[in-house]
Amino acid sequence: MEFGRVGRVVVADDEPVVRRGLRTSVESTGAFHVVAEAADGHEAVEAVRAHLPDILLLDIHMPRMDGLEATAALRAPDSGAAAHIVVTTGLGLDADVERALALGADAFLPKDAPREELLAALRAVQEGDAALSPPALRSVLDGLRTPAAAQRREARERLEVLSAREAEVLGLVAEGLANRAIGERLQLTRDAVKDLVGRMLAELDAANRLQLALLAHTAGPEGEGPPW
Repeated sequence: MEFGRVGRVVVADDEPVVRRGLRTSVESTGAFHVVAEAADGHEAVEAVRAHLPDILLLDIHMPRMDGLEATAALRAPDSGAAAHIVVTTGLGLDADVERALALGADAFLPKDAPREELLAALRAVQEGDAALSPPALRSVLDGLRTPAAAQRREARERLEVLSAREAEVLGLVAEGLANRAIGERLQLTRDAVKDLVGRMLAELDAANRLQLALLAHTAGPEGEGPPW
């Protein structure tokens, strides 16, 4: 996010009291402004198209159109919507969250996450940086099902296009490190790391850093090969 620019957010949740609470938290520092609220996935998609926010804070479990359908609609090639998507749920990590991340959501937060954690996630996805802290990312990855052999083989084949340097960066992205921390670890500038991550997103047809981490997790360790 550019210095001094207020991030534009749409809040989508079917419970009015939750929407009010999220609005209060999001706007508490002045760094973000809620430009619209939505009570279901259909309203969320329409709000994103009408207001062009930077971020959609999206509840997964809603009536009429749920968060999964809304994520799929907004990530469709012809959607024309570029908002970052942070999904929320009161049920913790489950198969629906895993599906939302696979569809292209940028981050996941439980509804009872502290305000500081919510704001940190919003700042991170706005800047295209690590959306989850290393402990939070590890918790997400540990909660996923063990990949089948075919899934692991397919993931490893996809990663064969990476250079040695990209593989190093992917390993650190999969640990939840932000661009600055990766740069310090590999003695690269933050911009150089950002460029490498952007190249990997294009090469691997991944929507965001979290999908890169999930792909690395699916590939798993293999002998003395790259660090995923």
